[in-house]
Amino acid sequence: MVTLVVVGFLAGVITSLSPCVLPVLPIVLTSGGPQRRTWRPYLVIAGLVLSFALSTLFGSLVLSTLGLPQTLLRDAGIVVLVLIGVGLIWQRFGDLLERPFARLRGRPVNPDGNGIVLGLGLGLLFVPCAGPVLATIAVIGANHAFSAGALALTAAFAIGCGVPLLVLAVAGDAITRRLSAIRTRARGFRVASGVVMLLVAVAIAFNLTDGLQTAVPGYTSALQQSVESNSEAQGELHKLNGSQNQATSPGVTCTPGNATLQDCGKAPELAGITDWVNSKPLTLAGLHGKVVLIDFWTYSCINCQRTLPHVESWYNAYHQAGLEIIGVHTPEFAFEHSVSNISAQAKALGVQYPVAVDNGYGTWNAYGNQYWPADYLIDAEGNLRHVNFGEGDYSGTEQLIRQLLTSASSTVDLPAATEVADTTPAEQQTPETYLGSQYAPLHASGQTPSGSNNQLFQFPASVQPDTFALAGAWQGQAEYLTSGPGAQLQLSYQARDVYLVLGGSGTLTVQVDGRTTQTIAVSGVPKLYTLVDNGPYQRSTMILGFTPGIDAYDFTFG
Repeated sequence: MVTLVVVGFLAGVITSLSPCVLPVLPIVLTSGGPQRRTWRPYLVIAGLVLSFALSTLFGSLVLSTLGLPQTLLRDAGIVVLVLIGVGLIWQRFGDLLERPFARLRGRPVNPDGNGIVLGLGLGLLFVPCAGPVLATIAVIGANHAFSAGALALTAAFAIGCGVPLLVLAVAGDAITRRLSAIRTRARGFRVASGVVMLLVAVAIAFNLTDGLQTAVPGYTSALQQSVESNSEAQGELHKLNGSQNQATSPGVTCTPGNATLQDCGKAPELAGITDWVNSKPLTLAGLHGKVVLIDFWTYSCINCQRTLPHVESWYNAYHQAGLEIIGVHTPEFAFEHSVSNISAQAKALGVQYPVAVDNGYGTWNAYGNQYWPADYLIDAEGNLRHVNFGEGDYSGTEQLIRQLLTSASSTVDLPAATEVADTTPAEQQTPETYLGSQYAPLHASGQTPSGSNNQLFQFPASVQPDTFALAGAWQGQAEYLTSGPGAQLQLSYQARDVYLVLGGSGTLTVQVDGRTTQTIAVSGVPKLYTLVDNGPYQRSTMILGFTPGIDAYDFTFG
């Protein structure tokens, strides 16, 4: 818990200093001023911290429960800014806004009051740069997986964001008081504050602030990476966002990617397996005396697909020598629950070893797993000896397999080590990008389609790096977006290869940096389609044109 609080607070402080907060800075700097109480900036920032924390963690749950659009909170924040801005410019209107609060508090009308209300509205519009901490909070909120740790992390992050903003608000208050020593200047500052609020509200409403992060260098990126992406922070965040059994899983005691074999205790038995592909039902107890590799995967995951040639080569080379591989297929999307889909895609991908269908996450939770792909290596006595998360280090894993096979049988005759090219990307690239409404709002317009009716969108002036925007008509479901008439998607990415999980039927036109590169026919069950294959490694802009009826799930990159 202490690590979560410290990491959350530091991540919040760094985030509040990043270019992403520029849209709200004018209001923060003018939140105090002459004829206003000296503690008003504190109320504004307190309201911002409170509404940002509550809306980020619980907003999705409340709106979904009430059947309200996911953009309601953002729209409410814009309305609050407009009302208070007009009240500052037109004093009689400001008196009307303040009067209900004045009656509740039993004091005269103060047209410059409502600091807490301004902060509450501002917090609904505060959209900091997404890093691992904010991403964890967003996923927890989307999945309604609340806990004491989640509340502590969210509170620490929000307070961390608020501290630098409070310093700026107090400093701005002190400066404006010195510059506005006489009443006429105070009146002018009050009107100027109202104009600033109206301009910010209009800019946010029409997505005119989207280019700020692109135009201003990401000067806090390295610092954010060092705080949020170190191994200890990542471990705590994955625990918070992971299974209930993770803390007691023997896999946790193994250091992932260790170059030598470890003793991590008895491997958990396979649990909750509903079906098998390429095999009759297996158990670890029944495989006693064999070396077993448990490979967690899902067929639409490009990271998993890049590991399959290596896993398949190990199965072909060492199965006769005593190696058994079990591909535990734990679904990421609803369509991946279909056993017929799994069987068809396993065949298409060349998977010949046994595949266990883990639709209920029974084995996933038994191992406390958090990754696609993930490998758990078990010796002939049923003990867990090695864990590897993600891609890469194939030769290291193979050497450990060979060691365990030799230990299990001194007479085993092992073939030469396999030779399969490692295609793991070495460069920094755009992270996996989900498109469904449960991940909203992730794209540049600040909105995500939801419900069965088409909603119309328009591209903003620019799209921030590693984000996307929509144009034309779209419908939104929890896991995917469905194209309507004139549907387009614009994506700013950095990678050599781009993949997109698509379902439904129709035609997809791919345009990269203004040049049409291919047209793809989409049909059948949802699966992974290649949009860019071995392109130049650079920052590029992709525009996809959809015919109606295509379901788009998830971008991955290589």
